[in-house]
Amino acid sequence: MTSQSDGELIAVLVVDDQELVRGGLRRILRRRDGFVVSECADGDEVPAAIAAHRPDVVLMDLRMKRVGGIEATRTLRTQADAPPVLALTTFDDDQLLSGALRAGAAGFLLKDSPAEDLIRAVRTVALGGSWLDPSVTPRVLTAYRSARPTPAPGGSRLTELTARELEVLELIAKGRVNTEIARSLGISEVTVKSHVGHIFGKLGLRDRAAAIVFAFDHGVVAPGESNS
Repeated sequence: MTSQSDGELIAVLVVDDQELVRGGLRRILRRRDGFVVSECADGDEVPAAIAAHRPDVVLMDLRMKRVGGIEATRTLRTQADAPPVLALTTFDDDQLLSGALRAGAAGFLLKDSPAEDLIRAVRTVALGGSWLDPSVTPRVLTAYRSARPTPAPGGSRLTELTARELEVLELIAKGRVNTEIARSLGISEVTVKSHVGHIFGKLGLRDRAAAIVFAFDHGVVAPGESNS
């Protein structure tokens, strides 16, 4: 995977079993706009495609003929240095989208979203952030919580965070990547990474998507504030 900075191309692997959909995504994610796109047609092709193309982000359909996106995401996320996954679906299916989060996806987007949102979402996830489509986020989070095998960390754990860590958590929940958090708070990106690690450790969270759910659950932000 390439290290992202201004002017570099973002390598995107599109995984979808419909050729027309893959072609449409290619037309949106153009090289002149900063993207280079590879593709494969089903979830069982993802490991070979990752090895061949080393993408910065995987744009993953959730319903495919042989291996669905949730299973493919779960398998991918067990690998070291795996690229983040942005789940993409035409189905307004809360259980399906919450399943993608549980499998380790960095976020989700509906296929009928505007092209501008797709571009922003891919860039955000490639840079280490999360993206939850605001049109369905409240319902998806409800489904996510109802299917969670263990209770969420208690709200009292918020008191373990420093004031700065709480600020960082709020910005994570609003979809900000580390560079944006650093700029907003006037601190270095290295310091932001340190704060993120402390937040995950103190709250018992595995990734940014889980941090967003926690922040919504405990009133740090409201769902409508994500990606704003």
